[in-house]
Amino acid sequence: QLQLVESGGDLVQPGGSLRLSCAASGFTLDNYAIGWFRQAPGKEREGVSCISSSGVRTRYADSEKGRFTISRDNAKNTVFLQMNSLKPEDTAIYYCAAERTPLQAMCPMTRTSYHYWGRGAQVTVSS
Repeated sequence: QLQLVESGGDLVQPGGSLRLSCAASGFTLDNYAIGWFRQAPGKEREGVSCISSSGVRTRYADSEKGRFTISRDNAKNTVFLQMNSLKPEDTAIYYCAAERTPLQAMCPMTRTSYHYWGRGAQVTVSS
């Protein structure tokens, strides 16, 4: 059974850092683009970052550029999201999602482009 499991969510002070992990089981991530999305209370789920199936191409939402870094370790079947300089407005449930894509294709940042989703990890940024 294909599963994605997020981990690494926590309560952190403003300016702090967290690293989220998205581990896959039941399939290998090699041929899948991975996206990170987040959903704050009362808001729609929005794209944060994504990485192509090749790992060469990445994308970030404007508010995350320079603060977040996405990476993948196919040997560990895991994708990471390093989040630095966290702000209270980063508070949300963070989800990873996977979609099979060609190696040369750019990863999508729209939620409807992904079929497989994890259950999410809570990130709270507060003093």
